Amino acid sequence: QVQLQESGPGLVKPSQTLSLTCTVSGGSITSINYYWKWIRQPPGKGLEWLGTIDYIGNTYYSPSLKGRTSISRDTSQNQFTLRLTSVTPEDTAVYFCVRDPRLYGSTGYRARPDNLRGQGTQVTVSS
Repeated sequence: QVQLQESGPGLVKPSQTLSLTCTVSGGSITSINYYWKWIRQPPGKGLEWLGTIDYIGNTYYSPSLKGRTSISRDTSQNQFTLRLTSVTPEDTAVYFCVRDPRLYGSTGYRARPDNLRGQGTQVTVSS
């Protein structure tokens, strides 16, 4: 059974860089059948796609983050990592990592029965 688990700091100061890691168990991030994505949900708002890394390490990012996002991976640890620079309080959200079937495309996200999401981690940006 595949599981995804997010980890990282719960509190980040404004202007700092947020770094979150998703550890995948029971399946490989090098599988051609899936995209590996980061999404978030700010308080009182809907889900927002942040970026994607594919089975060979290609990356895709939401233009709304204005170049502040990067995603990398460590295949030896079966992990992928989100970095978000120059954070502001508007980046406060619950952050999720997602395994999305390839047929749904490399960009965007919509909750579907056959995609898999971690439990999420709360990140608060505050001084």
